[in-house]
Amino acid sequence: MRRGLVLLLLSVGVAAAQRAPAGVLTLRFLDVGQGDAVLITSPEGKSVLYDGGRSEARMQALLTQYRVPSLDLVVASHADADHITGLVTAVQQFKPKYFLNNGLAGTTQIWQKLVSTAQQVGTQGLIAKGQTINLGSVQLTVLSPPPGMKDQNTSSVGLLVQYGSFRALMTGDSETPETTAWLRQSPAAALGPVDVYKSIHHGAKNGDNARWLAAVRPANVVISVGPNSYGHPTAEAITLYKKAGAAIYRTDLNGTVTVTVQPGGTYTLSAAKGTGTAATRTQAPPRVTPPAPASNVRYPNCAAVREAGKAPLLRGQPGYSPNLDRDGDGRACE
Repeated sequence: MRRGLVLLLLSVGVAAAQRAPAGVLTLRFLDVGQGDAVLITSPEGKSVLYDGGRSEARMQALLTQYRVPSLDLVVASHADADHITGLVTAVQQFKPKYFLNNGLAGTTQIWQKLVSTAQQVGTQGLIAKGQTINLGSVQLTVLSPPPGMKDQNTSSVGLLVQYGSFRALMTGDSETPETTAWLRQSPAAALGPVDVYKSIHHGAKNGDNARWLAAVRPANVVISVGPNSYGHPTAEAITLYKKAGAAIYRTDLNGTVTVTVQPGGTYTLSAAKGTGTAATRTQAPPRVTPPAPASNVRYPNCAAVREAGKAPLLRGQPGYSPNLDRDGDGRACE
């Protein structure tokens, strides 16, 4: 009887953990082996797949496991096979409206298969040019490759995810020339601090560097990695993350890493296996969600919202009203 109860509890827990819950932002750093794939689902149920790992079969299994009902957008950080192969099955199944990429055509068969599949299902190509994309009430800021980059890695497309005060950043396999150019283009305050950060290039030696991490200031680093002959993650990269004081998670050791973000920005981070490496820096006081203001906060129009310095208002925030949210995306008075 006891064994049956334990099995029942386990099965209930697994079932409850699969589909992204409504009303919160969910990020899953998927365990795709040696590759990258991040599934982002807004509180309204809109989803983006940023990279897809190196296996169509593995991605299909993950999409089924997490009961993904639809994809609005797929993103290829760049055209390497360990980032785009799983996007093929995602595009075939969900026919997303857009396929965001760096505009630098790949030369491999899997790149041609992805482009052909997107064309067949009517998915529109979209070149990264620094756009801001609203995924429901979540803001996605595209970090486009700076001018003068010469290869796929240094032309990686980055994505900054913002919801309330929460920020997450992923930048593909970018290397020092690209991150240096991004720092010239944007003040450090536009990048960090970041609550959750995906390690560049699976923790490669030529990925993250001290200057970039000083700007990003990650609280948690997720390394998407599997068995490999490259030495990823390198000791140099791990040392950088420890010096930054970040907690470190690895998909080869921790499985899929899930981040759940409440309205306002408070978040929890959990791993399928283990707990990762604890943060080592002196932590700032814990983020405290302020008490909800009185429910009688009302704004007659967007001019009043802007005058109060509250634009844009997100769904769930005091004063938000569907009447002020013309396109129904959860962001009023944009």
